[in-house]
Amino acid sequence: MDMDYKDNLSKGKKFLRSFKFAINGLRLVYAKEFNFKIHFVFSIVAMAAGFIFSISKMEWLVVVLLIFGMFALEMMNTAIEKTVDLITEDYHPLAGQAKDIAAGAVLCYAGGAVIAGLIIFLPKLWGFITL
Repeated sequence: MDMDYKDNLSKGKKFLRSFKFAINGLRLVYAKEFNFKIHFVFSIVAMAAGFIFSISKMEWLVVVLLIFGMFALEMMNTAIEKTVDLITEDYHPLAGQAKDIAAGAVLCYAGGAVIAGLIIFLPKLWGFITL
């Protein structure tokens, strides 16, 4: 695309266009990334559990932030992987490390999300089972 064309767009059109690109990114990651679909399924489960157990507003805030944080981090991981793959098709130890570290960040966040989810939902589940 010609850079002059981009510069001639109004600020409003540039702003709206940025949403178009972002929505396209969401579509791409959902269509092509299996791990994102797994996170999506677990987010549905977490939200359903939130409704079933009538969690508080503060608990909803935590759940929503964890869900969307996980989505964002998984998308950043995917972006890093795609960028590394674009730069080199050959195996390079640093490229492998970059991809592994990005995946490790996702795993770290997911672990924290699971722990937070257990803190929120286990007492409610336990109270439901002992009724």
